[in-house]
Parts: sequence; structure tokens; C-alpha cells
Amino acid sequence: MESLIPSVLEQKVTTEEAYRAWGMLVRKFGEPAPGPAAGGRLWVMPSPRGWGAIPSWEWHLAGVDDKRAATVVRAVRVAARLEEGVGVSAEEACRRLEVVPGVGVWTSAEVVQRSHGAVDVVTLGDLHLPGIVGWVLGGERGADDGRMLELLEGYAGQRQRAVRLVLLSGVVPERRAPRQAVGDIRGI
Repeated sequence: MESLIPSVLEQKVTTEEAYRAWGMLVRKFGEPAPGPAAGGRLWVMPSPRGWGAIPSWEWHLAGVDDKRAATVVRAVRVAARLEEGVGVSAEEACRRLEVVPGVGVWTSAEVVQRSHGAVDVVTLGDLHLPGIVGWVLGGERGADDGRMLELLEGYAGQRQRAVRLVLLSGVVPERRAPRQAVGDIRGI
């Protein structure tokens, strides 16, 4: 759940929105981390039961739309079965995760990269990733998932590591438009 819930919160929103939602929910429904160094600044996320008990309006106040909230609730209902996926291959873990409605290839890849250290599982369906990889590895604008995978063929077995290094380089194509404003559904 430590990898799945943040990945679900990151679906189709900016990183800033996802981190804000995560922080609000963990501080409100989690508990302070043990130990003297925590000092009320470190928090432990809620248990699966705790996530499932969060009322719909609290998800909304945290900026989480109904689809993502429902996906988290569905996932925590089968948390024990999903946690068994830690002992299987990354590919099998992806298959298990994708059985949960609302968890697709993007989310499952994000999860197994974190939970399994899957060095060859590339995130597909991302809005920006193919364009960045296409720009850095091929000097091309507007690459799609297929082209990104072609460019990563030379890194087979280590494709996610290659993607990570591309992202860490900080090289991105020049912007063609202003950054999209961060959405905020809390006032709706």
C-alpha cells in the first residue's frame, strides 16, 4: 500500500496536487511516527482499514476526485492479497494490481518500480515522459509510448534506470506554452 496509494493519488494530476493530497490525508488520518526525533513532524500513513474509513468529503477537501478515491478504497479492500505480490515477479505484480478497477499500466508500473525495484518496467501512458525521453535520446519532439520504447531498446534489462537517468539530467524540450495552472477541486 505504501507504493500503491501514492501512485493512485498521482494519476492524472500534477505532482504538486498529489503531494498536497497525500500530506493532508496522512496528517489527518495517519498517526505521528514513533521516536523522539519525530517531534510531530513525521507521520505514518493510515492502515488499509484507516484508508477505507476516510469519508468522501475528506477526499474532496484533500483535492482527490471521486475516481481516485474510489480506486484507493477498492485497493485497500484487497490489501492483503495485493501485499502478497511483493514476493512475485514485477510482471506478475503488475497483473495482480491491474485487476483492481482504476489501476492500469501507468499505476502498476509506478508501483513495481518502487516496490520491486523493477529496473526494466517503463511507465506507459504518462503525459510528459515519452516527450522527454524522445527529446533526450532522439532529439525528437512529440514522441509517444511506442517511440519511447524504441529509443529505450538499447537499454533492455535496464530501461527504467535509463529513464530515471534521463529525468535526473533535467534536460527537457523547450516549453511551447505556459505551465498549466494547478487544478483545485476543493472549492467545488
